[in-house]
Amino acid sequence: MALKTIGIVLVEPVAVFEFGVATEIFGLDRTDDGVPAFEFRVCTVDPQTPLRTKTTTALTITATHGLDGLVGCDLVIVSATVPRADQDYPPEVLAALRAAHRQGATLLSVCSGAFMLAAAGLLDGRRCTTHWMYAETFAERYPEALLDARALYVDDGDIITSAGTAAGIDACLHLVRRELGTAVVTRIARRMVVPPQRDGGQQQFIQMPVPECTADSLAPLLSWMLANLDREHTAASLARQAVMSERTFARRFAAETGTTPHKWLIGQRVLQARSLLEETDLSIEQISERVGFNSAVVLREHFRRQIGLSPADYRRRFVAPARNVAS
Repeated sequence: MALKTIGIVLVEPVAVFEFGVATEIFGLDRTDDGVPAFEFRVCTVDPQTPLRTKTTTALTITATHGLDGLVGCDLVIVSATVPRADQDYPPEVLAALRAAHRQGATLLSVCSGAFMLAAAGLLDGRRCTTHWMYAETFAERYPEALLDARALYVDDGDIITSAGTAAGIDACLHLVRRELGTAVVTRIARRMVVPPQRDGGQQQFIQMPVPECTADSLAPLLSWMLANLDREHTAASLARQAVMSERTFARRFAAETGTTPHKWLIGQRVLQARSLLEETDLSIEQISERVGFNSAVVLREHFRRQIGLSPADYRRRFVAPARNVAS
């Protein structure tokens, strides 16, 4: 699919954070950072009337387009609102979602936005998720939907649904990566200061994220480790590099990254291997050496464990045919 024109559907009361997630990812001009330009349309039934939000303050949002703005969109985002009975959603919105789907748009819901997709009849027989707080209600109301309440998001091809709040970031970044590649999503994530992908269950294609660092005391070391993935590292050598005792280093590393140095390195090596598979013609053996695995066998083992595919299968799936190379 192309990913140039994005429309977001708002129904009041609008959940401000979820709306802001979509705006942050698709509504800002980042062309100076190598991110393609998006046309971002904010759509509602009556764009002349400001929409109430879920905040306790008198904050309103004015849409830029009516529902006709969804026509021709490559991606239609269904933002969160208060879940309600099917008949209480604006029928024009449900009809517009069905029309956009028929016309080939990918639909992506954030948090409780999945209720709107289900009310439109678009989730029957489809894998999906929503906020854990609403999962029981959703399952009872829409038994034909294949709900996975454990997932941060579910990619079911032309329909992507996400769980609560920050999971909308994960789903949007996943879609960007799926359609535009690792380099683009990494640039967006870096500007947002979020990991390009978080751990969150089997529906995510990448199970090991770039771990977040909650403080900056290890930031220089993490940068150094990333720049030296091809070298052999041990807990002792990293502790020396950080000028700490091994015990202090292990405790600090776990506190600031949420994982161990060994797991962190493996995750980073797999992420780097993924990028090299997408963006270069290096062989699997060359990639394994460059990212610090001892052999292609070790790379394949870790790659399959975290990604669910072999490196060769991953390259075939994510690289354009003209660039696929023998592995």
